[in-house]
Amino acid sequence: MLQIKNISFGYKNALVLENISFNVKKGEHLSLIGESGSGKSTLLKLIYGTYDLNEGQIFWNDTKILGPKYNLIIGPEFIKYVAQEFDLMPFTTVSENIGEFLSNFFPEEKQKRIAELIEVVELEPFAKTKVKELSGGQKQRVALARALAKQPQLLLLDEPFSHIDNFKKQSLRRSLFKYLKEKEITCIVATHDKEDVLSYSDTMIVLHEAKIIANDTPQKLYKDPKLSLIASFFDEFNDFELQGIKYAHQLKIVHQSDLEGRVKTSYFIGNSWLIEVEYHSKTVFIKHHSQLKENTTVFFKILN
Repeated sequence: MLQIKNISFGYKNALVLENISFNVKKGEHLSLIGESGSGKSTLLKLIYGTYDLNEGQIFWNDTKILGPKYNLIIGPEFIKYVAQEFDLMPFTTVSENIGEFLSNFFPEEKQKRIAELIEVVELEPFAKTKVKELSGGQKQRVALARALAKQPQLLLLDEPFSHIDNFKKQSLRRSLFKYLKEKEITCIVATHDKEDVLSYSDTMIVLHEAKIIANDTPQKLYKDPKLSLIASFFDEFNDFELQGIKYAHQLKIVHQSDLEGRVKTSYFIGNSWLIEVEYHSKTVFIKHHSQLKENTTVFFKILN
């Protein structure tokens, strides 16, 4: 189990994280979300031992994670950290990159392991391709497989799908997170993408102004976000004075209502349209089954 105990950290005079505490059990998946500069990446690096803590302690089971003051080489063997910059060997193949740190004493097992991980990150056609010839997204997938090669106990991922196009992203998420669950590899993901969170995380932590402002399951935080910052991560929302935060799908256009507005524009979003409505000099967003003409008067109600 990972234990984060009252840690604080800052660069020079700027405090980035203040009094942060949480636990992650073996095999659990945690997502860290927050605005840019909220400390997500810094927290991952502290867990990896990249920096020395100002205050607090970090433990993996009974092992204390210490920074560069105490270790010549940062990063314990049982933790792997995949950043947005890839530490790969450009002039060797995908297979050679993944198998770099695997023992050559058992060649059959090594090749089996490499093939397994190439399948997890969906790079089978590129196994013999040199890394320098790959796209950014393909390199990111190699970095993921390489981190998994020696089956770490804890995997830290910083925006792990940021370079991967939408044609591959969904299937890669399913393949990777399914594999981690099967192998009981604890995973912490720093992300700005709700698709990394909703289906795959056991717990979600929201960072804001150096502190944790929410720590719960994605389902509970989605259904009851309490704060506009949390709601904005998941979807378009409206904040009403009496009813509180309501997502665009919780408003419905009806034939008659006390709530009346004027259509400003319509956005096609796939299975529906997002209607932007001016209501009492405020902007309200409503999901609707069809496009509406600008300046049309509409009535809407708020669903429970």
